[in-house]
Amino acid sequence: MSDQASTPLVLVDGSSYLYRAFHASERANLRTLDGRPTGAIRVMTNMLKSLLREYPGSPVAVVFDAKGKNFRHDMYEDYKATRKPMPDDLRSQVQPIHAIVRALGMPLLMIDAVEADDVIGTLAKEATEKKIDTVISTGDKDIAQLVSEHVTLIDTMNDSRTDLAGVVDKFGIPAHLIIDYLALMGDSSDNIPGMPGVGQKTALALLQGIGSIDEIARRLDEVAALGFRGSKNFAPKFEEHKDIVLLSRDLATIKTDVELPVAIEDLKAEPIDKEALLTLYKEYEFRSMVTELEQGMGGESESEPARPAINAEYETVLDQDGFNRWLKRLDDAELFAFDTETTSLDYMEAELVGLSFAVEAGKAAYVPVAHDYVGAPDQLDRNWVLEQIKPLLENPEKKKVGQNLKYDKSVLANYDISLEGIDWDTMLESYVLNSTATRHDMDSLAQKYLDHQCISFEEIAGKGKKQLTFNQIDLEIAAPYAAEDADITLRLHETLAPQLEKESSLYSVFRDIEMPLVGIMSRMERRGAKVNGSLLAQQSMEIGKRLHELEKQAHDAAGEPFNLASPKQLQVILFEKLGLPVIKKTPKGQPSTAEEVLQELALDYPLPKLLIEHRGLSKLKSTYTDKLPQMINPVTGRIHTSYHQAVTATGRLSSSDPNLQNIPIRTEEGRKVRQAFVAPEGYQLIAADYSQIELRIMAHLSDDAGLLDAFAKGLDIHKATAAEVFGVALEEVTTDQRRSAKAINFGLIYGMSSFGLAKQLGISRKSAQEYIDLYFDRYPGVLHYMDRTKESAKEKGYVETLFGRRLYLPEINARNGMRRQAAERTAINAPMQGTAADIIKRAMADVDQWLTESDLDARMILQVHDELILEVSEEQLEVVKAGIVEKMSLAAELKVPLLVEAGTGYNWDEAH
Repeated sequence: MSDQASTPLVLVDGSSYLYRAFHASERANLRTLDGRPTGAIRVMTNMLKSLLREYPGSPVAVVFDAKGKNFRHDMYEDYKATRKPMPDDLRSQVQPIHAIVRALGMPLLMIDAVEADDVIGTLAKEATEKKIDTVISTGDKDIAQLVSEHVTLIDTMNDSRTDLAGVVDKFGIPAHLIIDYLALMGDSSDNIPGMPGVGQKTALALLQGIGSIDEIARRLDEVAALGFRGSKNFAPKFEEHKDIVLLSRDLATIKTDVELPVAIEDLKAEPIDKEALLTLYKEYEFRSMVTELEQGMGGESESEPARPAINAEYETVLDQDGFNRWLKRLDDAELFAFDTETTSLDYMEAELVGLSFAVEAGKAAYVPVAHDYVGAPDQLDRNWVLEQIKPLLENPEKKKVGQNLKYDKSVLANYDISLEGIDWDTMLESYVLNSTATRHDMDSLAQKYLDHQCISFEEIAGKGKKQLTFNQIDLEIAAPYAAEDADITLRLHETLAPQLEKESSLYSVFRDIEMPLVGIMSRMERRGAKVNGSLLAQQSMEIGKRLHELEKQAHDAAGEPFNLASPKQLQVILFEKLGLPVIKKTPKGQPSTAEEVLQELALDYPLPKLLIEHRGLSKLKSTYTDKLPQMINPVTGRIHTSYHQAVTATGRLSSSDPNLQNIPIRTEEGRKVRQAFVAPEGYQLIAADYSQIELRIMAHLSDDAGLLDAFAKGLDIHKATAAEVFGVALEEVTTDQRRSAKAINFGLIYGMSSFGLAKQLGISRKSAQEYIDLYFDRYPGVLHYMDRTKESAKEKGYVETLFGRRLYLPEINARNGMRRQAAERTAINAPMQGTAADIIKRAMADVDQWLTESDLDARMILQVHDELILEVSEEQLEVVKAGIVEKMSLAAELKVPLLVEAGTGYNWDEAH
């Protein structure tokens, strides 16, 4: 038994891991440089290699579902009918995964007319009969029914192991009742119906209180005594639905008698095909796996490290001689990577714990200055270190590269150091190179471009409430993490910069638009915006009263009290009690109560209208009027947001803590929030905003004569469009016609269909299509632009802004119609939205330079969408206002005027 225990049969549920690997990697969006998805391949390959390390000498067989229907579809036509088709990005990774499985020497099984679970069940049964222990690697709960004295489940994605006792701990019932459990409550993922009205709690009460389905059928008279909700009426319902329950049991039962072309003895590991594996690793750009394989590792060695090897020499600097030696190396270097370690992500509160540097790939150092845990070694004095290094950090001629250096610049400002010479930023290099290829944090970039898994912060600091701050982390653990940050930053730069420099337009976007903003936004964030907390508190009280009134009105409209925030209770009230029409259903088949559903119902029914207002005010209260006063910095008396350059696909800035981009301005209550953003005594705010900038960009890009003429004459563009579309004189355009024209103008920018326009205007789809046809008839250049842009996107795989920023569209040639059409809509909109983003960024740089070089008492404090907000001395208000309008108007040269509207006031709403 000891030999069997050490070398069990390992069966991998390939189909389960296929989807889990895909979803685990979906957010990172890992792709080859030519755009092919690789996340699922990478995750699954690492999982398989991990199994080879953990079970050396064991046969490891991988089982996948075969294509087509299986015997369960013959039993029940709707089996798995609710499952969505395999995503295109996953489908393209299936064959490469199969090829890697075979190259790793693992038997691969796919048997027609049955599922992977049935093949696994049959092999596990055969192994058990031969007294061979079996480990099943899966994340599928259904397979818990196979657990026995000889069969154990493992899940490599969460490092869990489930034996007989583990099944009871996890499910509350023994393994032999899992089938009955699934049969009673059904399984939405496989569309197994189960018994109507029976959920997890009821199923457990029955199985724990009585036993199997057969026992329940024999002892129905005992069910009422169990006392669960509905137990008294259970017996007649069970009799009514017994056939469905028994069918569900058959569907949930894993077959263990499948005729297989192989026996246990045939499942032997073949030698790894290194040449085939190397070819696959290179094709899918798994660089560290290539290195490992070429070094003769390739998953064969039991001692293979969990993290891909990366050659490095890291030094922890604890004395002045060591620091001075590194200071000279930095001073001599043409470029060095730099990073800070701190106590907080909040740049206003963060205290410096250490500094790290790298001057060449694989050579980095960490200088700790404030690790203060019990037993921490002596470290260099922080003030002394900063005093020595300040001239280097402040020297604009000494070039630095970092990952999100805006944060490091802000932290150093807390110590009266102005970080200059910020020449490269790997976050922005990646973002400009391809904004949608991956997330742009260091861990994601290292994984994608270096095929290296960085030490994660949670690995060294823990998780949740017990997570340590960096000063509390043992130096022996903290130092490699910190030095790796600088080393990986330099390696990323050496990988990304040449790619950027090869593309002159992208390099220009990086150098001329993105990099100048690093310092500008750091200063804006640290200045912050003055906020009247008392006014917000008053607004919260008023909103609270209105919410109470709305709740009472909603209860009256429903005829009973209910929780307005509960989707389940809303479903009952709206669709069962009041009988409102079901507009849309959730993935589980329940009537949807989503925002767009309520908006449609609100056109005809009073309760949904009340619910929409309640939701909007409730969100406004919790997100802004309640929260903003708590975010006022006690030292500065201001709110300090964080701007993000590398989040949106199109180049627009976003902000968080607080998110100032989403303050609603169409409602009175939303505008009141802006009233709380105030100017200090002796100052006023200037709010300068581009007027209809995306429509002006559309006119420029499309070169449409009608649009160009309307803008050149300074006409109300929506009125001018209405006059063209409806065939009336400009002065005769009605308010409704202008509203319709505005919906068309902005709708077409976002690729709106006739269906969407009809819904927005409350007209028939036919009428909406007639409006669109008339629009294109009057503005043919717009239609030509749209067609031209879509064709170009399909050919190149990306679209560009006026300044050369690219947005890649991996779905532009997708076979799935919905995905392809969504990509086409993005292709039309992205050049306009991205160009608008470029223009406001160029304007920010021009305005900042002007204000820096002048003696004017004015400063930028906020940027929201196409608007800049400045704090200006009252004596210089008109001079600055005129200058801002001029600078913003000249930020781009279009075929139509860039119109800037600027207002002044003692608060943001008044100035807007």
